[in-house]
Amino acid sequence: MRLAVIGAGAMGGALAAEAATAGHDVHIVDTSTELVTHVNEHGIEIRGGDSVITARPGATTDAASLGPVDVAVLFVKAQHTRAAAKSIELVGDPDTVVVSLQNGWGNSDVLAELLGVDRLVFGVTYHSCSVLGVGVVNHTASGETFVGPYEGTDQTGADVVAELLRTTGWPTTVTPNVRTEIWKKLILNCATLPTAALTGLTAGALGDTAAMAPLIEGLAREATAVARSLGIDIDPDERLDRIRTMLAGAGAGKPSMLQDAEARRKTEIEVINAAVVRAGASTGVATPLNGAMVSLVGGLEKGWTQ
Repeated sequence: MRLAVIGAGAMGGALAAEAATAGHDVHIVDTSTELVTHVNEHGIEIRGGDSVITARPGATTDAASLGPVDVAVLFVKAQHTRAAAKSIELVGDPDTVVVSLQNGWGNSDVLAELLGVDRLVFGVTYHSCSVLGVGVVNHTASGETFVGPYEGTDQTGADVVAELLRTTGWPTTVTPNVRTEIWKKLILNCATLPTAALTGLTAGALGDTAAMAPLIEGLAREATAVARSLGIDIDPDERLDRIRTMLAGAGAGKPSMLQDAEARRKTEIEVINAAVVRAGASTGVATPLNGAMVSLVGGLEKGWTQ
């Protein structure tokens, strides 16, 4: 397939490299001239366990130079979704499948507003990656990926995306209940991302620190209550067990919001805890712990500029 990856940070870089290794015609679109130059000259290096691969996808800052692609995958940070939609317009035609695998809740709504819902697919992935340097990504953990159509019952676009991802070594399930899967990960992220960013704890250390357990549980239970108020049937005890299991096996992996905090760049708090707060307000569910995370991370970000 001809694939455009919009945003080649940790997750986008890993997917681009692994899809290129699988034989697809892959092109990165990124605003970083330094990254684009590096990828064109040296490729992308992906490290995982004891393995190291170097792949040579194409890379450009000019989406218009690519022409139409079969699939366009969006992996930019949430605050850049609206701007990145312009790149998707430049690489898309009526047959192009557009997919968001971004963190948080609300990115696909922006894409639907700007691009329409035809061929729009969204989902969630449990792969975990971190950037070690320009063009160097550490694929720290693998996991499931779930995708589905943004609207309606036609799963044709989702099937195309799943086929692509499976060839890269990303096991993928197509489901009409993809919103439930996104909320399941949103609950995980609400409980673990801001707590890691505010404490500096890696994912494994976060799960191994007894003092953090009540806060993590409280955040998860609040977010689950909001999901249930929206008609999304999620078992809070199942989520807590899943969160504990994932943290126990996470080792030294750094959650994405911790990576953002260490780099002193804007976090995705607005589409994670703040999204839960907004949804809770709409259904009358109180979210004081998630609201506290929004305030504290917002204060952390402001502190970087004073």
